[in-house]
Amino acid sequence: MATKKSVATAQDEKPRIRIKIKGYDHRVIDKSTKQIIDTAQRNGASVVGPIPLPTTVKRLSVNRSTFKHKYAKDQYEIKTHKRLLDIEDFNQMVVESLVNLDLPAGVDIEVKM
Repeated sequence: MATKKSVATAQDEKPRIRIKIKGYDHRVIDKSTKQIIDTAQRNGASVVGPIPLPTTVKRLSVNRSTFKHKYAKDQYEIKTHKRLLDIEDFNQMVVESLVNLDLPAGVDIEVKM
């Protein structure tokens, strides 16, 4: 027998801020995430996360020589670490404090409402 799944409508969903944090150094990302969580909780919002997303690995092979030794190559990789945060039950004070937040260099933040 098939069960009915509840379908969430736009009226049932609570407003939330979804923050996606990216960077090359996982320690800097974790510090930034903790700073965002502390700021949101200090102003009375509830936070879901941080949820670690899969790490993206970009691999590069570069020839060691310009003309000769075709098979001699250096190999490099760049890892991009990601975290996801959801801020629920927020107010204007939370948004203002997040806008004024000073985060370290090397951290990319993507915010969606």
